[in-house]
Amino acid sequence: MSATRKRYVVRLVCRCLIFVLCVLVCLFWEDAFSVLDGWNFFKRISPLHLLWLVWVGDMFLQIIPIKNQVPLGSQKLFANRFRPIREKINYEALRSYIVSTTKAAYKVFLLWCILIAVIGVLYHIHVLDKKALFMISVLFYVCDLICVLIWCPFRLIMKNRCCTTCRIFNWDHLMMFSPLIFMGGFYAVSLVLMSVAAWLVWELCVMMYPERFWDNSNAALKCSECTDKLCTQYCQKLRK
Repeated sequence: MSATRKRYVVRLVCRCLIFVLCVLVCLFWEDAFSVLDGWNFFKRISPLHLLWLVWVGDMFLQIIPIKNQVPLGSQKLFANRFRPIREKINYEALRSYIVSTTKAAYKVFLLWCILIAVIGVLYHIHVLDKKALFMISVLFYVCDLICVLIWCPFRLIMKNRCCTTCRIFNWDHLMMFSPLIFMGGFYAVSLVLMSVAAWLVWELCVMMYPERFWDNSNAALKCSECTDKLCTQYCQKLRK
């Protein structure tokens, strides 16, 4: 198991524990969720502040170039992770690849919007409350790493080989915090806005530097060059 995969396994365990702790807070410390209302974020201290800091830190690491610790799949938008192939890049094939993967990505986007719309309807008819919206986001927080380490349903649409080549790798926080758009208040709005910023940086780089996102133009993305080995279950045969 690679060092990156080990770190991600530890992170998944930690996220599961966070989810359990949030359930306990929800059951036994309801007042902790008052920070979700309006500007209460600045008026009292809650365990939810710690989680906010973790989430903001994670998103910050997605919008700045980092050489180590962060997987290539998340950092391939930056120049320091780009290794051009020795041969001349086939720009016509590159354009075809970007167009096809973008179409697949926005199929995922549409399906996700439908899911979030259903959640929004349930919130507005008072089936769900703010605590429930928050807990859904925490559940998505756990599911994010399940997709990376165990099984990803989006691969059925994206047809990508692995997380390293995934077109929507840095969509995770936007998807994770999308239930919070109905909540209002500084806590939710700040997370949503920063997740949108991370998503915009990613999408702009796809348009401006498409060669960084294709393994036939970026040698660092080739399976034979993989150091992260996050998706061992998908790539094992290809590396032989």
